[in-house]
Parts: sequence; structure tokens; C-alpha cells
Amino acid sequence: MRCPFCGSQDSQVKDSRPAEDGGAIRRRRVCPDCNGRFTTFERVQLRELVVVKKSGRRVPFERDKLARSVQTALRKRSVEPERIERMISGIVRQLESTGESDVPSEMVGRLVMEALRGVDDVAYVRFASVYRDFREARDFEAVIGELKADPLPPVPDDEDRA
Repeated sequence: MRCPFCGSQDSQVKDSRPAEDGGAIRRRRVCPDCNGRFTTFERVQLRELVVVKKSGRRVPFERDKLARSVQTALRKRSVEPERIERMISGIVRQLESTGESDVPSEMVGRLVMEALRGVDDVAYVRFASVYRDFREARDFEAVIGELKADPLPPVPDDEDRA
């Protein structure tokens, strides 16, 4: 692993432990050249995913881009970071388990909408406003009407299941 501080090609692992409920490994590393310390995460990747946009353009799937979109929708909402990370991991697992390397952007958006709806109504409406390209206040009213007409029960946290 290349050192982010000095660019050295060598680094030593000082500590490894499971992260994200066992879905990743967190490694603390140190560079022998500059003594810089940094953390890396390793995740299982079943296949290389490619997102097919509405225009037909194909772009590599980026977990970080998905995370930024979800974080934007959840900004200033009281949702635990661990729950957000589990939600993102769940969306990625669903995409990988389709058996296809090419996933339509609509599928990604739909999975995010479903996940947000179970976590936070405000984040759901925020994401929907971008995903569905709202143009006027009536668009917001329609989505809020959907939430009122078909409310989902809140998704229990791990602590609630015990």
C-alpha cells in the first residue's frame, strides 16, 4: 500500500480488525520511511459494477459517490453513522447480487429511495426531489402524500432486536 504522505511503495500493517459488521477489514498502517500512520479499509467486491445512465453512457460504480448522495440527503438528520454505513453496504450488496455487471441508474436510485424511506422521511423527500427532478411545490406534495398514504414502519436498529 502506497504511503499517502511520502508516496513510498512500502507500508507495514500494525493492526487489523473487522469493521462494518464484518463486511470490511480496517487496517492501521505505518510507513517505514516517514513514520506516517494511516488507515485503510478492505471490502469484498463480488464484481466490477458499471452504472448505465439514462443517456446510455456507462460509468464505473463508485461507492463513495453513493455515500455522498446518501449523506447529502441525511444532512442534519439524527441518524447514526453506523446505520448509514449498513444501509450503503446493503445497497451495494443488492446491486452486486443482481448477477449483472451493468446496473441501470434507475435501479440505484430506486434502491436508495427504498432504503431512505425506511430510515428517515425527510431524507427520503430530499433525495426524491433530486432523483425525480422536482420542478414545483406540487411535486413535494405528491411525495409527502405517498408517505402519508403508505407509511412504512420504522426499520428496527440492532439494539431494538435484542
